[in-house]
Amino acid sequence: MSIKFRNLAVAALVLVSAPAVWAEEDPYLWLEEVDGKRAIEWVKEQNAQTQSHLAGGNLYKSLYADALAALSAEDRLPEITQKGDWLYENHHSKENPRGLYRRISADKFDRGSEQWETVLDIDALSHTEGRKWVLKGMSCQDDAQTRCLVALSAGGGDAVELREFNARDKKFVKNGFFSPMAKQSAEWLDADRLLIASARGDKAATSSGYARSTKLWRRGEPLAKAKTLLEVPQESVWLRPIAIGTGKQRAIVLNEALDFWTSRTFAYRDGKVLPLALPPSAVIEGALGDSLVVKLNEDWKVDGNRWPLGSLVLVSLDALVKGKVDVSALVAPGKSEVVESVAVSEAGVLVTMLDDVKGRAYFFRRGDKGFEKTPIDFPDNGKLAITTYSDESGNAYLTWENFVTPPTLYRYKVAADKLDRLLVQSPTFDGSKFKIEQYFAESADGTRVPYFAVMAKDIELDADNPTHIFSYGGFRNALLPSYSGSYEPLNGAYGKLWLERGGVYVLANIRGGAEYGPAWHAAALREKRMKSYEDFAAVAEDLIARRITRPQRLSIEGRSNGGLLVGASMTKRPDLFNAVICGVPLLDMKRYHKLLAGASWMGEYGNPDTDDWEFIKEYSPYQNLAADTDYPSIFFFTSTRDDRVHPGHARKMAARMKALGQRVEYFENLEGGHKGSATHEQLAHRVALMYAHLWTALEQNDQREALSAGGQ
Repeated sequence: MSIKFRNLAVAALVLVSAPAVWAEEDPYLWLEEVDGKRAIEWVKEQNAQTQSHLAGGNLYKSLYADALAALSAEDRLPEITQKGDWLYENHHSKENPRGLYRRISADKFDRGSEQWETVLDIDALSHTEGRKWVLKGMSCQDDAQTRCLVALSAGGGDAVELREFNARDKKFVKNGFFSPMAKQSAEWLDADRLLIASARGDKAATSSGYARSTKLWRRGEPLAKAKTLLEVPQESVWLRPIAIGTGKQRAIVLNEALDFWTSRTFAYRDGKVLPLALPPSAVIEGALGDSLVVKLNEDWKVDGNRWPLGSLVLVSLDALVKGKVDVSALVAPGKSEVVESVAVSEAGVLVTMLDDVKGRAYFFRRGDKGFEKTPIDFPDNGKLAITTYSDESGNAYLTWENFVTPPTLYRYKVAADKLDRLLVQSPTFDGSKFKIEQYFAESADGTRVPYFAVMAKDIELDADNPTHIFSYGGFRNALLPSYSGSYEPLNGAYGKLWLERGGVYVLANIRGGAEYGPAWHAAALREKRMKSYEDFAAVAEDLIARRITRPQRLSIEGRSNGGLLVGASMTKRPDLFNAVICGVPLLDMKRYHKLLAGASWMGEYGNPDTDDWEFIKEYSPYQNLAADTDYPSIFFFTSTRDDRVHPGHARKMAARMKALGQRVEYFENLEGGHKGSATHEQLAHRVALMYAHLWTALEQNDQREALSAGGQ
């Protein structure tokens, strides 16, 4: 390997002190034409090259077989959603790669029965209509579920088509509600009225590409004739209707996002739209009785009282509608605790929390002296997730897992305060061979940054272990100890593809996420973005200091904002890493706000058309590529049908790096949306390509290092 690896301190000093920002006119703008003929020809050429380089040998075949086996495991836990008395899931199999949308009575499922009934065959629908449909969900107005809206995406993008569907008769409703493909959402008011927000039509979209008006749509009338209730400026991010609460307490609010982190909220009552005096950063989690359950992302002072950020509070909706504020406490996390997820039912509030990134669960119910907190006894050191719950009883299904233990599905019965273990998924690799350690690295400003490392129990600390770091560091998302390693649902595939082949897997909980609440996120916002990248580098350096690995044996991965993370880290510290996986990424931060949903993220990154560019340009990967630098070997993946993060980011970065003579592999799936894949087979193919790239890059780099050392 090049001499740069022999003096990290010197190389880091040079790179940090003299960033080279590319200021030429962009010669690759044509790659931003998503379906442009020249661009698609380029994509096909790159895919063919990657196929030839990575998918032709036994390594890929072995990796693909292991990945597909994990993803297609027959006893994989169903991803259930409760609607009334029914549990629904979209079941994928070899025979139905796009899914059978099916349901089972909650009572029968509770008894362990497999008496599922098919509601909608997505593969059959795709075949009949000649469209590659991806199901995005279903919402119903009535308990019998005869009046539902099904959301279908063409290829997995965020834009959906809304169709009225009778789940009892398993048929689309003739002459029912229908809204053509758009980024849109809708809520039922009653059997014959919807509130709909659609970005389809002239001036219907915000600058971010989302709906800017909400309309009252009556059965039988054309959508174009629906009455506009509220329209927001084009500079807002979106306007959408949201239903909260159940039964007589059900309420409809309209949420106008001013940017990604602040909003205005309006109640829709008796045909009127009424502003609510909530803090702009507050998030409504549900309704309990006549009160909203609100999570605070900044301190809120009301009538001399201070409600701290990170808290859950109750706010009277009736008082808000009248222009008053009536607040009471619900959950106040401790110093190392964070509210992670919330499920509000008529019975109370189920809350999962993080304590130093480890999952906890509690149920809060009204008592004679306020709310009583009941802990729910789950195993320690794992990830807890609320899968679904009953709006009425509060009975909930939760999963628990960690890096080496496959997911287990539990049911919590509120009235009995009883936790039952229902289903245990079979392992897809032998987790008994590995241990999980949580370490803390010290970032450049002294902040302690937690990370998890999964490694063989008999590991030798000889600085020679191939080590892979996954991270995200943005948008208030917390990375937790999951069986998939990352937040992507890989069902333990990384165990076979990485751990059992001798690798160490690392999950880095850097700033920008939510591992320690809103403050942990705010610490890396806008002009403070570099804190995320400093944290990430600190984790890498800590692994090296512990002699777990060395730069030649270190690879990194990130998706979306995480793709920006690894892109920036690679360009700022190419001395520190040896291989990169960069998925559905943001990379051209000079133009990100002009591409698809990019304008909605200016609250996170800043506006490059203003003085904000002075801090954005310090890390924007596309602009910081330098012609005289040896970058780590990199694998880009994206999707032509990603209508959230523009595929042009990955395309342009790959093209420019190739022109600079760098080691680049590129794969673009023609469907899949922001997930990057639509079927298990597509996902297994991409994952196998990723790990083939990592193992190949490490082997080649070891050879290069030996040759370099021999020449000295």
